[in-house]
Amino acid sequence: MTPFEWMNPSGIEQAARAATATVAAAMVCPGGKPSADAAVMKAGGIDLIDLMKEGLLTPRRIINLREIPGLDRIEPVSGGLRIGPNVTLAQLAAHEQVRTCFRALADAAGASASPQIRHLATLGGNLLQRPRCWYFRSRAHHCVRKGGDACFAFAGENQYHALFDHNGCAIVHPSTSATALVAFGATLELTDPAGAQRQVSLEDFFLLPEVDIYRENDLLRGEIITAILLRSQPQTARSIHIKFSATESFDWPIADVAVVLDLANGFCRKAAVVLGAAAPVPHRAKAAEVALTGKRIDEAVARVAAGAALQGAMPLTKNGYKLPIFQTLVRRAILAAVEP
Repeated sequence: MTPFEWMNPSGIEQAARAATATVAAAMVCPGGKPSADAAVMKAGGIDLIDLMKEGLLTPRRIINLREIPGLDRIEPVSGGLRIGPNVTLAQLAAHEQVRTCFRALADAAGASASPQIRHLATLGGNLLQRPRCWYFRSRAHHCVRKGGDACFAFAGENQYHALFDHNGCAIVHPSTSATALVAFGATLELTDPAGAQRQVSLEDFFLLPEVDIYRENDLLRGEIITAILLRSQPQTARSIHIKFSATESFDWPIADVAVVLDLANGFCRKAAVVLGAAAPVPHRAKAAEVALTGKRIDEAVARVAAGAALQGAMPLTKNGYKLPIFQTLVRRAILAAVEP
């Protein structure tokens, strides 16, 4: 790891002004060597430190967001919940209102990583972490996402890669919390160096490779996530998050699914079905949502929706086995969501 400067800003605007690049921009290196002059921001630092240890990120300065007051709170607000970006995954999983009203999010956060990491990793950092593709994480492979010419996964070891929307790059989005947040229709509040704020839906914040091959999201230089906003759910809403990994201990999911259903008298008035570890962004299974809406949920309807969830899938040479796993997870999640 190369030497770097450390900065503890006193507030959001000072931190935003000090940043010269996003982590993604600092890692785009046409010559194969990352920028040595970037000042980047960090919260928990789990992913940032990994990238630095691997020699994929060599910043001149790290701007520590962890000590900025007010960013580590979960607060009820009119019409929903405001979650600070420095809230840890452990806090999120244990919070009573999150567990009661946004169960899928609490379950996703509580099943992420290991207990030690959950007590350090922040929700903001979890949403902004970079892909876990082994070619992207390899110094020996200058892949297209780092400024190279090729995605090595297409002709290589792609058993954990994308089934959907892999136009030019076959990564899967690494955040399980994002799967649940997209299902709940979460919104991000972003603050720039001048203190101006913009809000963007989390679903629109994430970018497909065909939109921008070098970055996974629409975070601009100097912007900071200052809140994740969740709208109140109706009392008739039910949600569930399920993931499948190669091992039950700390492991990245092979597949994960979040389902949010608004039920009335056994009928589904509205549905959200989102697949994680399936595409470069959390993947909305819109055909499955249509198959559920207006129906009384039972085993047969759940099976039809689970099959519909795979519409548009384009398996690579070694990841077709993920299709029946996703189909099973979607069916189980739908049925679990309607259980009393």
